[in-house]
Amino acid sequence: MITDRLEGESGKTGLGLFRTAQGLRVVDSPTRARILSLLGDGELSFEEIVSQTERAKSTISVHLRDLVADGVLGARTDPDDGRRKYFFIDSEFLGQLSDAERLEADIGRLMADYDPLSGDLSAFYRAMFRSIRVTLLADGVNIDPILSAAGTHLGRRLANAFDGLSLEELVEALSRFWEHHALGRLSVASMAPLTIEVHDCFECVDLPYLGRPACAFDCGVLAAIFSAHCEGEAQVVETACYAMGSGICRFEIVLPPAPEDVPVA
Repeated sequence: MITDRLEGESGKTGLGLFRTAQGLRVVDSPTRARILSLLGDGELSFEEIVSQTERAKSTISVHLRDLVADGVLGARTDPDDGRRKYFFIDSEFLGQLSDAERLEADIGRLMADYDPLSGDLSAFYRAMFRSIRVTLLADGVNIDPILSAAGTHLGRRLANAFDGLSLEELVEALSRFWEHHALGRLSVASMAPLTIEVHDCFECVDLPYLGRPACAFDCGVLAAIFSAHCEGEAQVVETACYAMGSGICRFEIVLPPAPEDVPVA
């Protein structure tokens, strides 16, 4: 049974490899592995899955949507109640992967999705960046400190282009910059505290599930730009990331106090 093969000792979930109509797919999220384990005995409604996983409805909804989009799961609507939807496994479970095998599979997936004749330079650099980073991950090399330092250096140079803008104008300019350079779709979730969200993040959208934030380069860029803007040290903390199983990257930016807010000794 899938239940037995995805969940090992002490309920620890493994990395499942599935054959779908769209190709091979790796399921490396513990929550998604749990969903598949439950569906190993037959289809379940959305409400039953939420109840048995003990996760928030919004969380399960995102996971189910992505599993259906990847072809791992199928879904049908109850003919007697259009509001009720049932989910079932619509793929073949091939077995489990080690971390190294999983990362190798991701390299193959990234390159398979890239069309070298498309003329899309951003797609080429994205594929190149992912291949380098995933290969290093497979070898156990963590390059996040290097990426953060590189982002900081670039951010300091970019900051000059945003000189003289208000905080609101700076965020709007960053949104245009991100979109123009195909880095993702940047928007403001909150101004207090300052929280930025990025959809289709260039740095991590195609990375495998790591269980931790992966946008060290973006954090370095943003920290340098906001530090220059506020003439102090800004801190950037990534609280959500595609590499954590989220459908978005979220950055909380802690700005230094304004000069007038600094107490005089």
